[in-house]
Amino acid sequence: MLELRAVTAGYDRSAPVVRNASLAVAPGEAVGLLGPSGCGKSTLARVAALLHRPDSGTLLLDGQPVRRWRHRAPRELRTAFGVVFQQPRLSADPRLRLADLIAEPLRATGRREEIPARVGELATAVGLTPDLLGRQPHEVSDGQLQRACLARALVLRPRWLVCDEMTAMLDASTTAALVAVVEEYRATTGAGLLAVGHDRTLLHRWCDRTVPWETVCAGELVTVGEPVTVGERRSGES
Repeated sequence: MLELRAVTAGYDRSAPVVRNASLAVAPGEAVGLLGPSGCGKSTLARVAALLHRPDSGTLLLDGQPVRRWRHRAPRELRTAFGVVFQQPRLSADPRLRLADLIAEPLRATGRREEIPARVGELATAVGLTPDLLGRQPHEVSDGQLQRACLARALVLRPRWLVCDEMTAMLDASTTAALVAVVEEYRATTGAGLLAVGHDRTLLHRWCDRTVPWETVCAGELVTVGEPVTVGERRSGES
């Protein structure tokens, strides 16, 4: 279980952008976090993925409180998360070829021997042809680059996926393709998903449940009673 309890976070302690937010995602569950631009949902997503230390509150993973963040967190916790951000050009090193971008986490964790097979496998899964893998970010479209960023997020086989407005800059066909890749990965691994966005229709169709931002910040933990069985879907909003 991934749980955020009474989290307050921001970039200036005197003016937090998230106040008293609580949310939980069960293993195998897909939760949509719905809110308008600028409300703080992306900051909360970064806290959930161990990328931003909160000012107060607790993040629990499998019942254990997380005490270290970013590079200070234990490797087994850091690699449990795969994250896809809204703007691929801000999250990709412009000097890297797409193949190297996908392989980056494997190199960082000393698993170079897995690179050829894993990059090829994921390139096929996300719809990147061999010629695109040799290109740098400025030589591909936003959609092609986001496909590579999704492959990078999946390369270490994470237990949890955080997709922060992953499809906001993409056309409908690319959006459908990337959502299908995420769902195929979840179906085969049982990974949990936190999908952040402002598109109510997309989140409602994609996720087991959609939680409005005002509910998250109401001071009560939003959760479910049991883990979701792979392939099971729930409808409606919490």
